[in-house]
Amino acid sequence: MIRKIVNKLFGKEEVPPSDERRQLGEGGESLAVKLLKKGGYKIIEQNYRCKLGEIDIIAKDGDVLAFVEVKARRTDKFEGPKSAVTPKKKRKISMVALHYLKETEQMDKKARFDVVAIRSFPEHPDAQIIKNAFDLAY
Repeated sequence: MIRKIVNKLFGKEEVPPSDERRQLGEGGESLAVKLLKKGGYKIIEQNYRCKLGEIDIIAKDGDVLAFVEVKARRTDKFEGPKSAVTPKKKRKISMVALHYLKETEQMDKKARFDVVAIRSFPEHPDAQIIKNAFDLAY
């Protein structure tokens, strides 16, 4: 099923390089939402933005609020999707998450940081949810 979704989202059509990254990101987020829903998550917000930055997906997994970073890669040339969440990115996501919790008066809620790692290789597509992928960083 993942292969079918990945092939549909990342078709073989030729696109300019700048559009390719945007298409990969949008397709990755769409696949992540489907995967999260299938895993029992309830999507609260997508592409939450504030003055501090953006979080790809905010979802509920049971009684836990999950701040989800989506990382999609077409190649392992440099690094896999999970390792693409750098310390700087973790700090930024953490600050945006704290802002969201404060803004929505949910500072008392359980929360965690998940990553949806997507490898969109045509021959071996793979997607996985990595729960508790990293700790709060600031």
